[in-house]
Amino acid sequence: MSTTGELPAEAEESAVGKGERSAGRRPDAERPEGGRPDEQRAGEPPEKRVTWAELYFDLIFVFAITQVSGLLHHRHDLLGIGQALVVFVPVYWCWVGTTVQANIRDVDTPRDRLGILAVGFTGLVMALAVPGAYGNRGVLLGAGYWAARVVLLFLLVRIPGVWRGPYGVGVLVSGPLLVAGGLLPEGPRVCLWALAALCDLSGPVVFRRKLAAVSYHPSHMPERFALFLLVALGESIVGIGASAASVRLDAAELVAVAAAFTISAGLWWQYFVFAADAMRHAVTVADSRRDLVRRVFQYGHLALAASVIAVAVGFGETVADPRRSLGAASVGLLYGGCGLYLLTFGYTRWMMFRSVATTRIVAAAVVLALAPAMVRWPALAALVTLAVVLVVLNVVEHRRVNAAAAVAEPAAEADREPGTEADREAGAEAAGDPVVGGPV
Repeated sequence: MSTTGELPAEAEESAVGKGERSAGRRPDAERPEGGRPDEQRAGEPPEKRVTWAELYFDLIFVFAITQVSGLLHHRHDLLGIGQALVVFVPVYWCWVGTTVQANIRDVDTPRDRLGILAVGFTGLVMALAVPGAYGNRGVLLGAGYWAARVVLLFLLVRIPGVWRGPYGVGVLVSGPLLVAGGLLPEGPRVCLWALAALCDLSGPVVFRRKLAAVSYHPSHMPERFALFLLVALGESIVGIGASAASVRLDAAELVAVAAAFTISAGLWWQYFVFAADAMRHAVTVADSRRDLVRRVFQYGHLALAASVIAVAVGFGETVADPRRSLGAASVGLLYGGCGLYLLTFGYTRWMMFRSVATTRIVAAAVVLALAPAMVRWPALAALVTLAVVLVVLNVVEHRRVNAAAAVAEPAAEADREPGTEADREAGAEAAGDPVVGGPV
C-alpha cells in the first residue's frame, strides 16, 4: 500500500477512497484503479523521464555538496554557517536552472546534452573553488557560476524574452556580483555574495507573471528534486563513514554509527515514504504549477538540502569521538538541522494542501527543545536520543496513514456502488471525505 503522509490526514482518506494517490509508485498503471485520470492533463505530452545526461550532471553536484559540507565542517559557528549558505545558494541555483531548462524542453539532443555537460563543467569549477571561496578562489567561484548562467541562457535563447526573467538575472546581475565579490575582502565579499543570492532567489517571485506562460512537466520536476535531496542524504552517509573509518571501532563507535545511520534513514523515510508521492500528486493537480514549483521545490528543497548538509557535518563531529561532550555549534548543526528539516515539511504541506503538519511540527519542537541539554551530554547520547525521536515520529506517521486508509476503504467501496450523485455526495459527507488539498 502506498503511503503519502504529506497529505493531511483527512485528505489521505480522500486520496485512498477516490484513487487520487500518485501513480509514481505504480509503474504498471497510469493511475490507481478507480481513480480519476488526473495524473496527466488533457493535451499534455507523455510522461517525461530524467535523461542520462541529467543523471551524469548530478554526479558533479555530489562533489559540490561534499565541498560545501567541508567548508561548513571547517568553520561551523554562526558566521561559518552564513558563509557556507551564501556559497551553497549559487551551487544549488545552478542545479535548479539546469533542471528547469530540462523540464520545459526536450534535452535529449546532441546540442542540449553538450549544454548540460558544459554547465556540469562549470559546476565542477565552482566545487573546486568552494574550499578557497573566502580566500584566493573567490573569483573562480564567481566566474564558474557566471559561465553556467551564460550557457543556460544560450540554451534557451530561442525563447522570446528569456533574458527578461530569472535566467537574465543570473547573467546580468548575480553572476557579475559574484565575480565582483571575489575581488573584495572577506567581510564585503559575504555581503555582496548574499546580495547575489537574494537576487537569484527573488527572481521567480519578481517575474511571477512572466513565468505564468511556462509549462512545467508534472512528473519530471518532483523526480529531479527528489534526486537532489538524495544526493544531499548521501553526504550524511559520507559524514558517518569518513569519521568512523579513521578511528578504532569499539562498542561505543559502532553504536554511534548505528544511531547516526538510523537518523539518516529516518530523514530519508520522512521524505521518500511519506512526502514524495504527495508532492508529485500536488504538482499534477495544482491550479498554478508555477507557484507550487517555486514554493515547494525551488525554495522548500533548498531548506531540506541545507538542513541535511548540516546534519551530515554534525555526524562528522559526533561519530569519531562519541564519548566526548558536544559544543553548542555541533549540537546546533545536528539538532538544528534536523529541526529545520522537519519544520520544512510543515511549510511544504501548507503550501500544497493548506493543512498543518502537526506531527512533524511537534517532533521539530521536541528536537529543538532537547538541543540545549545535549550540549553537556556525550555525543553518543545525543545521537541515540535523536534517533529515537525520528523512529517514534515515523511510527506515528505510519499508523496515522494506515488508520486513514482503513477508514477510507469502505467509503471507496460504497462510492463505486450504483446510486445517484446525491447519494454518493451524502455518503462522502458522512464519511468526512474532503477533496485532496482542500480545507480540513
